[in-house]
Amino acid sequence: MFDGTFFLSDADSMEEEADFNWEEYLEETGATAAPHTAFKHVDISLQSSFQPGMKLEVANKSRPDTYWVATIVTTCSQLLLLRFSGYGDDRKADFWCDVMTAELHPVGWCTQNNKTLQPPEAIKEKYSDWTDFLIQDLTGSRTAPANLLEGALRGKNTVDLIVEGSVMEVRDLTDPYLYWAARVAQNIGGRLRLRHVGLQDDAHDTWLFYLDVRLRPLGWAQENRLSLEPPAELRGLKSALEWQEALEAVRSEAQQNPLPLEVFKDHADLTKHSFRTGMKLEMVSPSEPFHICPVSVTQVYNEHYFQVTVDDLTPEATPLSLVCHSESPGILPVQWCLKNGIGLERPRGYQSQDFDWADYLKQSWTEAAPDACFPNAWQSRGFAKDMWLEAVNPVRPTEVCVAQITQVRGRLLWLRLEGLPKSVPECIVDVESMDIFPVGWCETNAYLLTPPLKPVCQQQKKIAVVQPEKQLAPPQPVETIPLDLCEPVAMDTGSANGRYCCSRIYVNHRCFSGPYLNKGRIAELPQAVGPGKCTLVLKEVLSMLINAAYKPGRVLRELQDVEEQHWDCHEETLKAKYKGKTYRSSIRIVRLAEQIPDFCRKVCVKLQCCPNLFSPVQVTGQCPESCSMQTKTKYTYYYGKKKKLSKPFGGEESLEAKPTRRRKKRKAIFVQKKRRSSVLWLPGGRVAQIWSVNGVRLSYPVNKGPVWRLIFMAMCPVALQVECSEAECRLVLERNPLEWSVEDVVTFITSTDCAALANIFQEQDIDGQALLLLTLPTVQECMELKLGPAIKLCHQIERVKVAFYAQYAN
Repeated sequence: MFDGTFFLSDADSMEEEADFNWEEYLEETGATAAPHTAFKHVDISLQSSFQPGMKLEVANKSRPDTYWVATIVTTCSQLLLLRFSGYGDDRKADFWCDVMTAELHPVGWCTQNNKTLQPPEAIKEKYSDWTDFLIQDLTGSRTAPANLLEGALRGKNTVDLIVEGSVMEVRDLTDPYLYWAARVAQNIGGRLRLRHVGLQDDAHDTWLFYLDVRLRPLGWAQENRLSLEPPAELRGLKSALEWQEALEAVRSEAQQNPLPLEVFKDHADLTKHSFRTGMKLEMVSPSEPFHICPVSVTQVYNEHYFQVTVDDLTPEATPLSLVCHSESPGILPVQWCLKNGIGLERPRGYQSQDFDWADYLKQSWTEAAPDACFPNAWQSRGFAKDMWLEAVNPVRPTEVCVAQITQVRGRLLWLRLEGLPKSVPECIVDVESMDIFPVGWCETNAYLLTPPLKPVCQQQKKIAVVQPEKQLAPPQPVETIPLDLCEPVAMDTGSANGRYCCSRIYVNHRCFSGPYLNKGRIAELPQAVGPGKCTLVLKEVLSMLINAAYKPGRVLRELQDVEEQHWDCHEETLKAKYKGKTYRSSIRIVRLAEQIPDFCRKVCVKLQCCPNLFSPVQVTGQCPESCSMQTKTKYTYYYGKKKKLSKPFGGEESLEAKPTRRRKKRKAIFVQKKRRSSVLWLPGGRVAQIWSVNGVRLSYPVNKGPVWRLIFMAMCPVALQVECSEAECRLVLERNPLEWSVEDVVTFITSTDCAALANIFQEQDIDGQALLLLTLPTVQECMELKLGPAIKLCHQIERVKVAFYAQYAN
């Protein structure tokens, strides 16, 4: 299903999804998501297995049965931007191709298969000796791996090369010379659930991101003369013979289906450290990442690895040690906590109440590790207080939670994990941690996200509500009206509440609810809302009425027409949810207390219910309108104008049932479907999105050049509403636009009233797939068109989209 914005239509139906939605949550709380560029490990995981600069041999379209060498310029998922050798820095002839469909081969394939290498016609005269040119061009270059151009691994991203059952070696936590083989039980966007070879259950599973320096290809330990043994804490579970048999079996299995070495190409090279045995430093506790404690360097293994042990002065102390390297997350210089105003956990057994590093170093005859040992102790990577993200629960590594950054100090983040008991303290993570992810990462990877226990509401939206079962309190005095609901207004010359604040608005439950509102849901509404600022109180009441409707989208639409020219109005965006879709529309709400009675009555007229259902006047006994005694058609005759009633009372009729009289043109209501697409974060802050229409998948990047910047400029593309007759809009396509070439697109544009713009599509190399992804914002910005021509062009593009959905999406 396409993920975007459409017009209100009953033809669009979706199943309800999980209650928690990041977009709605951030909107309702006014919160900010941490920038996806701050998560370097996620950024790397979305890169292609192909790298810019790689060479390959590509079929030459201008000359059948001939090939030429091309260089990869840019990658995005399975798409490659290529440039034929010989063009130098000239970008004009760059072209995109899909690894899954294009004829691509590693360098040397033509020689092995007696195929002809021949340069393109446009540059064939550029060099007299092309053989000599190719020798120079290919010297020192790297060819694209053959296994990524054919077979089961063809076109896969690096992270997708790791499949369930893949085997790799894992370094021990306490010994850098000790490794053991582990099988991948799960791969969640590069986050691997690893099970040690020889074990069958998940009791001892380990979670590591595939870029973790502890992971190496099978055979690494043997090649580097390191030990290959099970971790010490697991060794007693099986005999030495059983462990060895399990290892031999997995080695034999891995030879048949080896894990591609490209998986490890992005592993960071470790820099040399300058720590010495006995040095002291501060570190986030490895066993309880909720505080920072003093640790000591207890062993230096080599120029890359050293061991730290948590300081414990008690006689019965059990050493808690960890292997570190110069860039290990969570290691900090002495006095870091003091300089950042953070409490440092005293070592167990330390006698004094106040911990002082100078005294501690003097008493222990040790030295502090110099600041030069910590080159990146102060970087924050763009994280800031109150930003939101997704984070692994350190107590339950299988669980990923909604998390808020409560403070940032240098390279450390304090996270409050939502959805957990309040007794769980805030956890501390390093900005380089591979256990934190950007907003939407779980949804993209189809992994369960632990949501907040309760939705958070903005403070300014709190309005006094009287529940129906409670006795009404006396009217609230003016002096006690909440200040956040009755803020002083420049035009206000009256009392504290003045003209812009109102008293209670009552929902009179016994009054006739009309054809749009569900009587049962009305009965569940609060008895009154307010007092407060007029716009806030009315917005709350209208939102309740919308949600009490049989079809909320229809009520939202009806409310658009409630307006009088003489009213002093404020525009508010209201939402309605129905069958998994979210409807949004701007509604004009009166700002003055004196206009509220008239506004409420007009709303009731529009909803064909009793005019006292929603009113500043409380109905305590029988309704003055005697609505319970009237016929149900009485309320279609307000103000002497007869209006035919839509199919009444049922919740199953179409929202599109139209009155017989001509109605004025409505504002557009957009429907935002809940996300069924995958959002990709690309290097350099670019965004790409993979979306599908009934199984047909399309994906394109935002490239920093002018060609593909047209493709994605926003994560939520907005469809363009174009007024046209049915005959004008209907388009019948002879061929699936997914298969259109650039020439086919140019031909189509030339046949429309936008023929003058056809050359832009030729210059920008836009094919059928790219055409289907164009939106009004991208057309305006990247084609540099004014609004009129852009709308005209997008109208033609929308015609293709509609025809595509109708003819080929199934």
